[in-house]
Amino acid sequence: AGRGWGKMAAGGAADAQARFGHSVKGLLTEKVTSCGTDVIALTKQVLKGSRSAELLGQAARNMVMQEDAILHSEDSLRKMAIITTHLQYQ
Repeated sequence: AGRGWGKMAAGGAADAQARFGHSVKGLLTEKVTSCGTDVIALTKQVLKGSRSAELLGQAARNMVMQEDAILHSEDSLRKMAIITTHLQYQ
């Protein structure tokens, strides 16, 4: 009877070990999936940030062009004011 009980105990231990192995594999799979999801989210965020930086750069260039146009217009207005003054004297 002692031998039979030993076999059952060994079988029970093997069962427990198999369940533990499946449990660890399941947890590992969850962690890998979670890490994969995090990497994808991080990549999307980096790309979004890159796109934002590109848009900000473009907006800054547009502002510089507008500033040049405004300065040119201001200069033209100043010259026209001088011409108007001269014409009034004549």
